[in-house]
Amino acid sequence: MNGARGAADGAVVPLTPEAMADAVAGAVAAGATDVHVHPRTPCGQDTLSPRVLAVTLEAIRARLPAPVPVGVTTGAWAEPDPDARAARVRSWEALPDHASVNWHEPGAETVAAALIERGVGVEAGVWSGTDGAERFTRSPLGPRVLRVLAEVTDPGAGTAEASARALLAGLGAAHGRPVLLHGEDGGAWPVLRLAGRLGLATRVGLEDTLLLPDGRPARSNAELVGAGLAEWRTARRRGA
Repeated sequence: MNGARGAADGAVVPLTPEAMADAVAGAVAAGATDVHVHPRTPCGQDTLSPRVLAVTLEAIRARLPAPVPVGVTTGAWAEPDPDARAARVRSWEALPDHASVNWHEPGAETVAAALIERGVGVEAGVWSGTDGAERFTRSPLGPRVLRVLAEVTDPGAGTAEASARALLAGLGAAHGRPVLLHGEDGGAWPVLRLAGRLGLATRVGLEDTLLLPDGRPARSNAELVGAGLAEWRTARRRGA
């Protein structure tokens, strides 16, 4: 829904619980089957605060017509100290359905273990350009994660697909877990199309790109979801 985007990226980026709830409702109506949001403090900072998380989840779930999984981030930028990050997870009263853990970050397995203890699904965020894939393939927690987020950080439209294929090769069998492949900025649409051709799950939202496939600014997450479904289905028909 938002990621690291802020007010400078335009009014379409949802930052408050109410705006996130509106954005989620629109995205689900457009065909989204899962949700990833970054809860924010009133000053706009990513946070793992149990109070902010509870308010955000309550607002979003109240707008959903049917149960749709809602996930959040546990990125180190929200809480740099790994032990403090795990303590935050243990302090949550309202629980998301899943949470992403970036496997290249210090303390990733500590945070993932805390989530698993709470019954929260773990999305193992494995970024290109890091040692995340190597760490994940060695991790004893690998078989226990909900899925792998293969996150292509290469923003180049002409190079992101190659970066994605290299990342997937590095993940190998990925402990047999489902893989969700996605890109960002200039690489968002090429990687989404590759996911379609490979039959992999994907995602798209304002965290990933502010632009539609034709280069026009997206007016909402829902518009990106609609365009993403069309692009994925077309690519899927063409096959790998």
